[in-house]
Amino acid sequence: MAKRSSLFIRIVEGKNLPAKDITGSSDPYCIVKVDHEPIIRTATVWKTLCPFWGEEYQVHLLPTFHSVAFYVMDEDALSRDDVIGKVCLTRDTLATHPKGFSGWAHLTEVDPDEEVQGEIHLRLEVVPGTRACRLRCSVLEARDLAPKDRNGASDPFVRVRYNGRTQETSIVKKSRYPRWNETFEFELEEGAAEALCVEAWDWDLVSRNDFLGKVVFNVQRLRAAQQEEGWFRLQPDQSKSQREEGNLGSLQLEVRLRDEMVLPSGCYQPLVQLLCREVKLGTQSPGQLILLIEETTSTECRQDVATTLLKLFLGQGLAKDFLDLLFQLELGRTSEANTLFRSNSLASKSMESFLKVAGMRYLHGVLGPIIDRVFEEKKYVELDPSKVEVKDVGCSGLHRPQTEAEVLEQSAQTLSAHLGALLSSLSRSVRACPAVVRATFRQLFRRVRERFPSAQDENVPFIAVTSFLCLRFISPAIMAPKLFHLRERHADARTSRTLLLLAKAVQNVGNMDTPASRAKEAWMEPLQPTVRQGVAQLKDFITKLVDIQEKEELDLQRALSLQAPPVKEGPLFIHRTKGKGPLMSSSFKKLHFSLTTEALSFAKTPSSKKSTLIKLAHIRAAEKVEEKSFSSSHVMQVIYTDDAGRSQTAYLQCKCVNELNQWLSALRKVSINNTGLLGSYHPGVFRGDKWSCCHQRDKTAQYWSCELGAPWALGTGGMAERSFS
Repeated sequence: MAKRSSLFIRIVEGKNLPAKDITGSSDPYCIVKVDHEPIIRTATVWKTLCPFWGEEYQVHLLPTFHSVAFYVMDEDALSRDDVIGKVCLTRDTLATHPKGFSGWAHLTEVDPDEEVQGEIHLRLEVVPGTRACRLRCSVLEARDLAPKDRNGASDPFVRVRYNGRTQETSIVKKSRYPRWNETFEFELEEGAAEALCVEAWDWDLVSRNDFLGKVVFNVQRLRAAQQEEGWFRLQPDQSKSQREEGNLGSLQLEVRLRDEMVLPSGCYQPLVQLLCREVKLGTQSPGQLILLIEETTSTECRQDVATTLLKLFLGQGLAKDFLDLLFQLELGRTSEANTLFRSNSLASKSMESFLKVAGMRYLHGVLGPIIDRVFEEKKYVELDPSKVEVKDVGCSGLHRPQTEAEVLEQSAQTLSAHLGALLSSLSRSVRACPAVVRATFRQLFRRVRERFPSAQDENVPFIAVTSFLCLRFISPAIMAPKLFHLRERHADARTSRTLLLLAKAVQNVGNMDTPASRAKEAWMEPLQPTVRQGVAQLKDFITKLVDIQEKEELDLQRALSLQAPPVKEGPLFIHRTKGKGPLMSSSFKKLHFSLTTEALSFAKTPSSKKSTLIKLAHIRAAEKVEEKSFSSSHVMQVIYTDDAGRSQTAYLQCKCVNELNQWLSALRKVSINNTGLLGSYHPGVFRGDKWSCCHQRDKTAQYWSCELGAPWALGTGGMAERSFS
């Protein structure tokens, strides 16, 4: 049995932020840290004091985490980014909100003395003396101290205070994993109530020393115990008076903590078998367990239930049958064709999740080029006469502003071109659509046609397909391309308006251009010729899409299974150490990486015939590398054994913290059952004659004195994860 905690995080928006630029504005973004470790970075919203992010993440982590903090930063191209403020939510605070914390939180000033992290290894003893007992404090080592210097390291020393006396260790230069092994003694006076205080500091030559954290011990308790040894978590300095929040603005958040007890997999087998049997029997099943689950599931958790069930049946090879059962159940209680699959039912949520899991690569192939074109052109597009801003556009050839009519006409032409290109791309994509998606749409089409067989409902099966394909998949991806991983950043205001209008046009096509959809916004009328043509194209596409036979489905699935589709792929920078020469960031080489369930491979280009392989079974760890090693906080290491059994390390540099954590998550998931996985690791590199982290000179030194395996990662669906086994 294992306890697992997860966080749902939604960073909505900020308001009334202070200006950090000379223009009276800011360029804000958010960094999310769990116990002071960065795991998420949002996009930067340029030139605004009221940014909107709307980004969602799912974080899986150890139940022992202490807090999650949201830092609002101002991006600066010329100097270090400015810290605007932060919101910190402790685990205890989140636990008191079973339905989640939701609302506005005031940003508070960031105090460097509160930004502490790491642990210190101490041994405390009460030893007899000639006149009185003595308190012996052995300062052994520390790990994961906060980086205080620009190089991503610190110069730590420890100050031990008791009863008015202070003693200090030596300074360990450029290390977040120092080792001291120094012992100090203090005379214990009878009845003394003084506490023993052990403080970690970062030494600075020019400015004042930086506080790294402290641990306070009750001397009377030490007298009773006589001896105590262990790793102690460093705490912030609470002696400072609480400062007022000030006028730093606010951040709107939604954060929900969920704790779960996970039993051994065998305990779930009776339930899995029962669910699978019901899905196989379909509507003939006497129990109707799926129907019972839907009726007892609240609106708030329906998406989670749908996603969990979908993953279960995908693993059992029954996803299509599960969705088919949901289609039949929903059709059985629907009498009005116009409302079919328009609610947030279990069927709608499950199909939505299914398309995101099985159809994301297909979506990128169809929609990616059109989205890129909209972002690159940055054209001003507006169809609503009440929103036209003539002053924002001009005709460079005539050197005069365009009239409202010219803006509307040009906008209609631009949107018609984008919509036509999208529909053409969709029409050519039938063979590219995954077989399981086509087969599922075939079942949906057949079930709806059986339920509404009359001639007046001939469009209903097509609308049922488009209600998922267009309204719940393509249109949301157009409106928020970053959330569907089509772009790295959110669109600016102008591009966002173009995308919104394009999404509306796609919805009109998906609605089969019914009179009701046309009447909502009359100013969309200029697009009607393209929309009507698009309806015909879309119906032809759906007819071909659902025309898949069982044999063709099996052949396509067999072909895909032989290709071993990648778990994750993309460009990374690699440095493979051979133990010679300095390790410099400039020595990284850009290659294309592909991770499958068999190996991690890399080559010059995605189409290169020659590639290098690291067998999956040979991977022993995938971990972060501390910033000072390569002057970058986005480097990870893959520790593996070669064919001769020798230990090797490949250092991979990513472009941002999100990409770093996505790769870490993917690597850990596929190698979680490997034998010989490391329980701890060196977060530094072996440079010259010693490790940069703990300064040990033996290259084969054991990892235990450095970082324990504590892998944080951001899931490939844009969701953060921390995986433990």
